[in-house]
Amino acid sequence: MMLKRLRCLIVNAALSVQIAAYMTPEGNVVIPGASSYNGLGLVPQMGWDNWNSFGCNVNESLLLQTAKAMADYGLRDLGYNYVVLDDCWSQGRNSSGYLVENPIKFPNGMKHVADQIHALGMKFGMYSSAGILTCGRYPGSLGYEQKDADVFASWGVDYLKYDNCFNMGQSGTPKISFDRYNVMSQALNKTGRPIWYSMCNWGDDNPFDWAYSIANSYRMSGDIYDSFNRPDSRCPCDEAIGCQWPGFHCSVMNILNKMAAIQARTMSGGFADMDMLEVGNGGQDDNEYVTHFSLWALMSSPLLIGTNVLTLTPANLAIYSNPAVIALNQDPSAGGGIRKWRYSVEDKDEFGQGEISLWTRQMQNGDTVIALINGGNSTRTMNATAKDIFLDQATAGTFMPAAELKETWDVYDLWANRLSTTEAAALINGTAPTITSASNSTTRYNATAMSFEKGLQNNATALFGTRVGTLAPSGTWTAQIPRHSTGLYRLRKAGSGLRKRDEL
Repeated sequence: MMLKRLRCLIVNAALSVQIAAYMTPEGNVVIPGASSYNGLGLVPQMGWDNWNSFGCNVNESLLLQTAKAMADYGLRDLGYNYVVLDDCWSQGRNSSGYLVENPIKFPNGMKHVADQIHALGMKFGMYSSAGILTCGRYPGSLGYEQKDADVFASWGVDYLKYDNCFNMGQSGTPKISFDRYNVMSQALNKTGRPIWYSMCNWGDDNPFDWAYSIANSYRMSGDIYDSFNRPDSRCPCDEAIGCQWPGFHCSVMNILNKMAAIQARTMSGGFADMDMLEVGNGGQDDNEYVTHFSLWALMSSPLLIGTNVLTLTPANLAIYSNPAVIALNQDPSAGGGIRKWRYSVEDKDEFGQGEISLWTRQMQNGDTVIALINGGNSTRTMNATAKDIFLDQATAGTFMPAAELKETWDVYDLWANRLSTTEAAALINGTAPTITSASNSTTRYNATAMSFEKGLQNNATALFGTRVGTLAPSGTWTAQIPRHSTGLYRLRKAGSGLRKRDEL
């Protein structure tokens, strides 16, 4: 009976991922590629996309200058390795039906751009739409999927952002959208080139239910804009579930709260994409940008810089460059934070908004991360009880007290070692010291020399912030959180220890 049941599991698993599962001589079930439909995307992508800051005003020089700056500023070595060209790059199709780049914007051709980016140790991404036109009204890929996939591969493209404009009504049910996006998924695979597939259908037709089987990431909401919490009629939904038109002009808090119901659907190989980062575009203050970056990292959303890297201020570079926060995003657990509670508060801001919440996430190494978000209009004392932090462990089928409630936890502030303005300025002007795998900096990290996974295993000091206190057994963590900011803490069992800190 057990063998029969196991065979059924194998067959069902194989059908779900459309590849053959098998059993080893030791009796272990192996499902090839089960963690990613194409072997890519075991952790979220990181990089830069031009759209939020440049729109259609893009060209070869901008891409190559940005890629070089990312390398020079240490962003590449923190994992920001995709340079993604968004819409408005093409001239149309040639007589054979293949897309052709705009010769004025890209005088040396797209392969030249890809080659130059590759020479910097980075990867090149491009854009199209699953419609007859892109959102900028250039030729889309609907009906031309294999031709476009083939030309992208011939240019050396490593990443495709695939939009949802002008889809000719091929939406309205999950099956219709799945079928339309799956055509490009299969076309990319047929090229034989590893190409990250970033599906951008704005949360239409519940992609969190199906996109993980055909794409490496999928947009779960309408387009972001540079606002912390301003309501906008163009982004009508407050929840992902049951949202018929996700829209656009969605604030940071709107998108974050939509993740609460679907966080379990984000996984290795198929990440829920909360859209590009707005840090640096000027619509939010420093505390709000800290919250934005912290929660995108905690939720395993792609970290795609959406501002002009060439004009980054030291303060904004310091946010993008926090290795202790990036390490959450790149953790092999590849999960999303859980919202444990959310309350409205009386001190509302100019938009009539005011809320506080607690989010938690368990990491692969057994640490737990907590985020106390103060969306109110003034600084406040916030509390996170061990009972709330470890709620899921206590109710996981037994309804017995969680073992974690008996532990003492060291608490590390993940923003305590943020780059100073002076350090960040040194990166920008090229006078900062080089970081290697042997460095033990508390503020900087080189993931090219040592992966985040290995660094976490080795207790690299830059990945853990600063110890700021202890959570006693069944105790409460209390912190002062400024207006529109977030307290982001990593809890480690007392005595876990970190490497000796040696300052640069």
